[in-house]
Amino acid sequence: MTKSYFIIGTDTHVGKTYIASALVKQFAASGLKSIGMKPVASGCQYHKNGVLMNEDVAALMHVSNVSASLDMINPYRFAAAIAPHIAAEQAGVSISLQVIADAYQALDGIADVVIVEGAGGLLVPLNASQTLADLAVLIDIPLILVVGMRLGCINHALLTVELIKARGLKLAGWVANQIDPHMSMFEENLASLQKRIAAPCLSVVRWQTQAHFSLGA
Repeated sequence: MTKSYFIIGTDTHVGKTYIASALVKQFAASGLKSIGMKPVASGCQYHKNGVLMNEDVAALMHVSNVSASLDMINPYRFAAAIAPHIAAEQAGVSISLQVIADAYQALDGIADVVIVEGAGGLLVPLNASQTLADLAVLIDIPLILVVGMRLGCINHALLTVELIKARGLKLAGWVANQIDPHMSMFEENLASLQKRIAAPCLSVVRWQTQAHFSLGA
């Protein structure tokens, strides 16, 4: 059975790609066929072959040890570096959660591990009526929450955990990622989160250090 995780964040720019890539790499190093997926990516640029490519997707592909088509790894790609549903509207595209789910299932069929990286936070809209949370419910795999450790992170993290519970999703664990090297009272904030989040803290990533996880890989 494929071991899959959905990587979500408390916000944008909290290190989801870094954590997702580290997980793909760790599972691959353990001898498993491991691949990363980013269902929706904005801020893409055209490469020499005329295909839109996002740097997050490129990072995931670089550490994956399974080959798959770009349409499977990243079904929706937009040039504008804006919210996914707005980028899709500007491009005249409607993001279909079923298209994403089908791409995930295709990857699930060729890999031992699929690491799915979300976009922004869990309530980021994907179309007129559905959010990233709806996608998480549809593909139904455990979530790993990346907490960007900076001022305000406790509220963001706990709100996200409450939403995960409300939607009936499984939180496999969370990662404390120090994105602000000058964060005041880092240890105290970390302790507050450890006390209030029932799921295990899988890794504490200090500023510019490597991520290591306790996920059996």
